[in-house]
This record gives sequence, C-alpha cells and structure tokens, in this order.
Amino acid sequence: MIFFASASANQNDLVEREAIEAGATDTNVSSGGVEFSADLETAYRFSMWTRSATRLLVLIHRYDKLESTDELYEHSKTLPWENWLSPEKTFAITETVSDCRWIRNSHFASLRLKDAIVERCRDNYDGERPSVDRDNPDIVFHLHVNRNLVSWYVDFAGRDLSHRGYRTSQTQAVMGEFMAASLLYRSDWYKNLRASFDDESVEAPTLLDPFCGSGTICIEAALMASNTAPGLLKADSFAFTKLPIHKPELWEKVKTEAQDAQKECKCRIIGWDIDPRAVEISNSNAFAADVTDMVEFEVRDFTKTTREDVPSQTGYIVTDPPYGVRLDSGSAAIRRLYTKMGEVICQVFSGWSIAILCGNSELLSFIDLKPNRTNTLFNGGIECQAAHYYIFSEEERRNMEEKAKERKAQRLAQPLSPGAQMAANRLKKNLATIGEEMKRQGVTSYRLYDADMPEYSAAIDVYEGKWINLQEYAAPSSIDPEDAQRRLEELILATERVTGIDYENIYVKRREIQKGANQYMRRSSSSHYMIANENGHKFFVNFADYLDTGIFLDHRPVRKMIEGMSRDKRFLNLFCYTATATVYAAAGGALSTVSVDTNANYLDWAMRNMQANGFNTMNHFFYRDDCLAFLRENRDVFDLIFCDPPTFSNSKGRGSFDVQRDHGYLIRCCMKHLANGGTLIFSTNYTRFKMFGEIFEDFIVEDITDSTIGDDFKRNSKIHQCYLIRHRTAQAQYIEPTKKTVLIRKAVRKF
Repeated sequence: MIFFASASANQNDLVEREAIEAGATDTNVSSGGVEFSADLETAYRFSMWTRSATRLLVLIHRYDKLESTDELYEHSKTLPWENWLSPEKTFAITETVSDCRWIRNSHFASLRLKDAIVERCRDNYDGERPSVDRDNPDIVFHLHVNRNLVSWYVDFAGRDLSHRGYRTSQTQAVMGEFMAASLLYRSDWYKNLRASFDDESVEAPTLLDPFCGSGTICIEAALMASNTAPGLLKADSFAFTKLPIHKPELWEKVKTEAQDAQKECKCRIIGWDIDPRAVEISNSNAFAADVTDMVEFEVRDFTKTTREDVPSQTGYIVTDPPYGVRLDSGSAAIRRLYTKMGEVICQVFSGWSIAILCGNSELLSFIDLKPNRTNTLFNGGIECQAAHYYIFSEEERRNMEEKAKERKAQRLAQPLSPGAQMAANRLKKNLATIGEEMKRQGVTSYRLYDADMPEYSAAIDVYEGKWINLQEYAAPSSIDPEDAQRRLEELILATERVTGIDYENIYVKRREIQKGANQYMRRSSSSHYMIANENGHKFFVNFADYLDTGIFLDHRPVRKMIEGMSRDKRFLNLFCYTATATVYAAAGGALSTVSVDTNANYLDWAMRNMQANGFNTMNHFFYRDDCLAFLRENRDVFDLIFCDPPTFSNSKGRGSFDVQRDHGYLIRCCMKHLANGGTLIFSTNYTRFKMFGEIFEDFIVEDITDSTIGDDFKRNSKIHQCYLIRHRTAQAQYIEPTKKTVLIRKAVRKF
C-alpha cells in the first residue's frame, strides 16, 4: 500500500527517517509530508513510533485527468467505497486543494465527493447509506487536489495522530507534542541520548526546560529517554482499529514489540516555571503520560538562577520561552526577559548546550550570543527559529584564548609582503594624523582609510578601538579576481598589524550597488550587537548581519547639529534607519519625535537605541510605513525634519524611488509638514546629486555640506551632500489631526 505521512513545514526529513526506521520503502518527500510504500505491519509500526508526523493517510486511488467538479463526482462514484463503508458506519471528509483552476471552493469539492460516496453505497446496499458525522466519525476520507491530479485517501491513524493524549490541561500558550519532539530531535541533547543508547559508557544527558509551561518538552524527552513509543499512550484509539483492513493480531504484535523496547530512563529531566499553576499542570500531564518518576518540575524564576542552582556540570537546555505572539506581553518586558536570559546562560551555564525556540527571531538578538546553527520550525502556524548555542566552560575559554594568541603571534611574526607593507605604511600615517585628531575630539568610531591607494580600494572604519569594519569596493571586471583577493588579504593583515585589533574582530564586506530587496536583506543571522559611543550617546552596532553597521559615521556632525537645533521642537526623522538622529534630537530636548521607516528590523533596532539612551516616554513615536505614503496621509506639522533618503529603492505598493529624479517631489511633501520658521535638513549620499533649480526658487536653501563633513571624511568630500531648507513666506499649515489619525497614533504607539 501507499501511505502519506503529513508533517509540519521543515520537518519532512524527521518523518522520512521515522518511516524508514519503521520499515517503509520508496520514500518520496514533498512539501506537505512524506509518501512511502509499506505493508500493514509497517504502517502500524510507523503509527506507533512516529513523534513528528501529524497524520497518516492510505491511498485509495489517484487520477490526473479531471477538469471539473462534475468529473470529480463521476469518477469518485466508480471507486469501491463499499469496501470501506457499510450503512451502519459514519464518515467525514477533509480536503486540501492547491493551484486548481476548476475548484473555486474546496468545501464544495468535499460535498461532491460526499454525494458520490453516498450514491455508490446506496447502489450497493439496496438504498441504504452511511451517514456523515463530522465530530466523531468511524472513517475519515481525505481528498487532495493539486491542479488536475486528484488523490483519494483514507485516514489511517486518525486526525489526532500528533496528540499523545496525556495533556489533561494546558497553559495559555502551548506547544504541540510533535513540535516539542521535533525540537528535541534537532537538539544536541538527542544526539547525546542516542549515543548513550548505543554505548553504555556514555553518560545519559541532563535536560532542563526553564520555561516548561505545560511540561510538553520534558514529557516528550522522558518518552524518548525511556524509548517509549508515543502510540502506547493511546494504543486503542487509532482510527485503523475501525477500518475493514485492520488485523488485530498484527496490531497486538506491534504493541508487544513496542512494550518490550522500553528502557529505563537514565537521564535527569527537569522543568522549571515561574508560574505555580504551570508546574501543577506539568505534574498532572506527566502523571497522565506515566513519566512522573522520570521528570522533576519546580517553581523557579530562571532569571534569578545562580551557579548553585545548576543541576549538573554539563547538560542541555531545550526550551520554548514566551515571545509575545500568543501571550499578551509588553514588548519591553519580553526584551528584558531575553536580555536577562542571555546573561544567566552566559554567566551560569558554562559547558552547557542550549536550544531555544523563538517565534520572533529579532528577540534572539537580545540574548547576545551567536548561535552555532539555526532551524526554522512552525509552531501552530507561527514561523519560529530554533537557535542552538554552546556555552564554553572557563577551561575551554582559556584554551581557545591561548590558541588565538598563538595564531596571532605566528601571524605577527611573519614579514608582510611588499604590498601589505605599503598598505601598512599608509595606515600608520593615517593613524598618526586622523587617529590622533579623532582622539583629541573624543571620537571613538571613525574612518581611518578610504581607498587612499587605488590598489587597495576599500574603506576602513574603526569602532571603539575594538572592531574594524572593512568595506571592500567591488573591483572592476578587468581586475583578476585572484589579484583582488590577494590585495584584500594584504590589507586585512596590514590593518591588524597597524591597529593592534585582532584578526577575528576585522569584519569584511563587499560594497557594491545594491538593487531591489538586496538593499535591506540580512546577510546572516548572528544577531550579535555591540555598543558604539558617540558624543555621550550609545548605539547598537552589528558588523555581521547587514552591509551597514547601524550608524553612518559620516553623519556624525549632522547628528550633533540636530541635537543643538532640537530644543522644544517637534522632530520628524524620515528614512530613519536605526534612529541615531532621533536619539540626538531627544537628547537635545525635542518636544516629541517621530521616526519613519519601512523596515521592521530597523525600527526595532531604532527603539533599542532610544531605550539604551533612556528615552522611553510616550512622546517618541515609530511608524512602519513608506515615507512618501506617510507624508501624503499624515497631517502633523513639525519644526525640524531630517530627511536622508536612499539613492534608489523599491517599495512594495509603489514604484521605484530615485533621489535625483524624485527629490523635488519628496522635498515639497516634507515642506507641507514643516512649520513656519522650521527647518528641513535634507541629506543624500548620491555623489552626482544636483538639486533642482525650482527648489532654490521656491524655498530658502543653504548648502551646508562642508560643515557636515568630519575630519575623518575630508579626503572624500562627496561622501554626502547636506542642505538646510526653509519656507520663504508663511505657509498654510495642516489642520489638527482627525479622529482617525489619533486612533492610528495609538496603534503605532502600541507597536
């Protein structure tokens, strides 16, 4: 027979492995699950042992030439439904339809199939027919349509295959049993568990879930550690026991086989939760699963864990902490939780492996750890990241530091090549001039080098004397790629030698023209942020995940100017990026600030920057919106506007934006929101930018570019252009916000 085991997204490999272990052959992985060939005994064994599949169907028939629901009805009538149904049995139908032009309503397709089944049974049972029971049917049929290919199935194991039956009660936000099992499968804990099964000399691993909720992860771990088949918990409730193909003696054989395979649980499995009610529920569910003696549940606040509380020297955390999607939790509280969680993990759980499932991947950045790997899983329709970490022990850290010192000593002992020495000489000169001037000005993050030599075309930015952001400008196609790579390596070695910043802290990127979504796409997912200081303010910077670091160093004088202009002003920051300018405006005493950007990641970053500098009051607003749409739809008036648009961008729902082509319209939109006596600061990094003459005619325009270029950017005076723009005469201002606008403000404030 041919079976289809459905699975949640990105878990097909787990289901396929379970099918093969059960004895299946000819496995075929598709987007929704795994199809395989199996006899009845293998199907029983798969149903007994699967921890990841959500449903198991057996194929009745497949046909690929249907083109209407009438043809579906007629063809379905030819199938031997009487082999599955008799008049005294009840049935129900489920359906999935994808990319089918001739089915507009999937439920209507089910109705046509139901009619065909009933008519067929009437013809074979002298007018009698089975009845439909959607709640508790004897048999469930499933119709799957993909374009013209139609498959008819019988639900073999039952619609609750993924439910073990031990959850007598649950907390508000709950993880499915199959999801908990899949997370455990992906964890290092499971790898160690399998090793302990195969080799008795391997110590059984300790597992801790510090946010245990209903206890699902711990209970699933106990079932795994005792090699208990999930099907043993509900052996008499499988749908196949009501099917005519069922063979009780064969099912008894599979049950006995599973009972004999059970082992003694040698793992220590611990669940903590701050909520006493959750611990009570966990204990109740463990009792229903008959694993009470294998798990320990305790009321405990994980954020207050000390070294004395850690259950063993090494172990594994596998957990699903709250992430504010299903639970009504304030975003600030959730962020504080993840920040504290990261601190506790780093300080207390050295030598442990950690697996954290999170439905909001940006929250993982607050843990401030770089994951070794990640998996994408779907928990109840929510896309989640399973991030896996290893926390080095003190001894391991010392060994790594010693090895790093040895590698560095070996590198520094090697003479530089002539090219690298030439680059080093230029960097030394720059460090003696630019570096000293920046030190005198109190600037700790600055540009040290900007393609000063054509052979080494790159920009080198120093951050806090700890990190280097080296941006290589893409070489023309005429340059041999091997030569370009050699020169880049020479520049990196010269940078380490001159600055004394470790090779591991030199982050290298290639800067080239970005198009479309690539302008804003994450380059990786390390989510590792550092703090850069500027004029008494703190900003989160990220050297790995994006092309830009989170702060434009060339705008340092512009930001300082904004701080001096903001006292008692209503400030608007368009294309705000990470809102560094907003931080300066708030520090300068702005009456209120509004920051607008289309990118949710940048807005979250912006709010973190504001919070890091103590600006948490309700007069700071963040809008996720297209800036031009915001200017058209919003009615507010501002005293100070900062507009730093991209050179080019595409935004969903509108055409492209080109700063040279469209800056006139953008500036006029800004000026409609600018109060009488107010100032628009317009900046662009487009090196060939020419402002339209009509802007000079209609407004007072002052080119202040020279005064906004810092000493570290003087050799590249075209890094940006900056203008102050004011009204020539009194302008009619927007009226007070409407009721609708006020409601939108409240919603955005909550966001």
